[in-house]
Amino acid sequence: MDAPATPKESEAVAMPNDPEAPAMPEDTDVDSSGNIGLKSPFHLFFMDARSIFKKDELGLEIARIAIPAALALAADPIASLIDTAFIGHIGPVELAAVGVSIAIFNQVSRIAIFPLVSITTSFVAEEDALCKTMAIEKQEKETMEKALPTNSEMKELTPNAAADSDKVDANSFLTGKKNQTTFGYGKRNNGKRHIPSVSTALVIGGMLGLIQAISLIFGAKICLNLMGVHSDSPMLSPARRYLTLRSLGAPAVLLSLAMQGVFRGFKDTKTPLYATVAGDVTNIILDPILIFVCRLGVSGAAIAHVVSQYLISLILLLRLMQKVEVLPPSFKELQFSRFLKNGSLLLARVIAVTICVTLAASLAARQGSISMAAFQICLQIWLTTSLLADGLAVAAQAILASAFARGEKSKAIATTSRVLQLSIVLGFFLAVFLGVGMQFGGGIFTKNAEVLRLMHIGIPFVAATQPINSLAFVLDGVNFGASDFAYTAYSMVIVAIISIGSLFPLSLSNGFVGIWIALTIYMSLRTFAGFGRIGTTTGPWRFLRH
Repeated sequence: MDAPATPKESEAVAMPNDPEAPAMPEDTDVDSSGNIGLKSPFHLFFMDARSIFKKDELGLEIARIAIPAALALAADPIASLIDTAFIGHIGPVELAAVGVSIAIFNQVSRIAIFPLVSITTSFVAEEDALCKTMAIEKQEKETMEKALPTNSEMKELTPNAAADSDKVDANSFLTGKKNQTTFGYGKRNNGKRHIPSVSTALVIGGMLGLIQAISLIFGAKICLNLMGVHSDSPMLSPARRYLTLRSLGAPAVLLSLAMQGVFRGFKDTKTPLYATVAGDVTNIILDPILIFVCRLGVSGAAIAHVVSQYLISLILLLRLMQKVEVLPPSFKELQFSRFLKNGSLLLARVIAVTICVTLAASLAARQGSISMAAFQICLQIWLTTSLLADGLAVAAQAILASAFARGEKSKAIATTSRVLQLSIVLGFFLAVFLGVGMQFGGGIFTKNAEVLRLMHIGIPFVAATQPINSLAFVLDGVNFGASDFAYTAYSMVIVAIISIGSLFPLSLSNGFVGIWIALTIYMSLRTFAGFGRIGTTTGPWRFLRH
C-alpha cells in the first residue's frame, strides 16, 4: 500500500514558528493570500546578489550538499576520461569503438536510472522532513502531557466534574496532531530510520539493473548497428567486447545510483563521494595493469570499470544499512505506484534527452572513426565540466523538496535565487578554464593529428556553452525539488523535437561543426524551458504572483 500523499502532493502547510525558516528575502512582499510578490520572476537572478558567496546558514547548507555532490558526480566522468586517455594510446579505432560503447551504455543507464534517482531524492527529502517535523510534534506533545495535571489531580481541582474526569486526556489539548508513524515513517527501536521510499528505490534499481545487463549483453551488436557501427567497420569487434563486458556491471551501477539518490534526499552527499572516489581510484589503478600489463586492451578497461562499480555499490549498501531499514517490514509498504507514476513522466523526459545526445554521437560516428574519436573526447569534457553544476542542482532539489514539504516559501525563494546566481558564476569560470586550458591539453587524450584538429574545432563550443549548461542543470534541480515532474517531462519532449529537427540539416551542411551548433541550440532551449515555470509563475510557483 502506498504512503498517503505528503503535503507537497496536495497543498503545502506552512509551519508556524519554525526556527529554521529564513527571514523573508529582500525586495519581496506578502499579500493576504500568502503570495510572495517579486518585482519580476527574473529578479531571482539578481536578488541579494551581494550575498552570493555569503557564509550564512543557507550558503553553508548549499555548500555542504553541493560540493561533495559535484565531486562525486564529476568523479565517474573523470574516470571515463582517464579510460579514454589510456585507450587513446592503443589507437584511434579502439578509442572510437569505446566512445560508441560508452555512449550506448551511459544513455541506456540514464533511461533506466535517471527517473529513479530524481524521484528518490525528492521523495526521501520530503519524507525525512516530515519525519523530523513529526518528531518535533511528538516531543512537544510529551512536554505538554508532562505539564498537564493527571486525572486524579483534576478530580481534586474540580470535584464537581468528577463524573466527567475520566474523559480528560492530554491528547484533547493537542488539537488532534498526528503521531510520528502517521505516514509510516519514523525511527524504530533499533534506532534506524524507516522510510518506505528507500526500500522501493533499491528494489526497482536492482530489477532495472538486471534488465539492462541482459538487454545489452544479448543486444550489443544491434545497438552498435543502430549507432552506425556495421559489420564491415573495424570498430565493431572492440566496441562489442567492451560493451558486453561493461554490461555485467549494470546491476551495480543502477543500485549505487539509486542509493546515491537516497543519500542526497538525506542531504548527505559526502558518503556517495567517499564511495565513488574509492571505486574510481580502483578503476584508475586497474586500467594500466589490465590494458597494458595483462594485454587485455579494451576488455581490460571494461573489467576495471565493472570491478569499481561493484565496490562502490558495496560501500554504499553497508553504510545505508547502518542508517535505514533497507528491508521493509511488509511488501505492502513498497510505493511502486507512486514511483511509477512520477517515474514514467521523467522517463519520457530522459528518453528525449537521450535521443538528442545519442543521435549526435551517431551522426559523428557516421562521419568516420576520426570524427567519432574527436567527438567522444569533446563530449566527455563537456559532460564532466557541466556535471559540476549538477552539484548545485542536487543541493537545490534536496533543500527545495524539504522547504515545499514544510511550506517554507521564503526559503524556497532564497534557495532558488542563490543557486541560480552560483550557477552563472560557475558557468563563466568553466568557460574561461576550458577555453584557455584545452587549447594546450588535447595531447593528453590522443596523438593523432586529425583527431586533434577536430578537437580544436569543437573546444570553443564546449567552452562557450558552459554558462548555458550550468543554468540548465540547476533549473532541472529546482523543478525536481518542487516535484514539478509533469512540466519537466512535457517541456523537454518539445525541446527534443526542435533539437532533433536541427541536428540532421546542420550535420549534413556543416559536418562536425554542425553537430556542435545543434547541441548548443539544444542546451539553450533546455535552459529557456527550465525557467518557464518560474517565469510564468505557474504550477508550484503560483505563490510568486502579486
